[in-house]
Amino acid sequence: MALFLFLVIVAIVLGLIGWVVHGLGYLLIIGAVVLVVDIVLGGVRMMRGSRRRRIR
Repeated sequence: MALFLFLVIVAIVLGLIGWVVHGLGYLLIIGAVVLVVDIVLGGVRMMRGSRRRRIR
């Protein structure tokens, strides 16, 4: 969970720097890619974790 939060913060910071500083648009793209990858990995982890639990 800490890794998820860290990657979200990194994505937001990179996105803000890329948006504010002209000429660094690639940071905005990198931030967006990091955010999307983080959300996908978080979803995969949640789906994989929910299958292991048995209903009693």
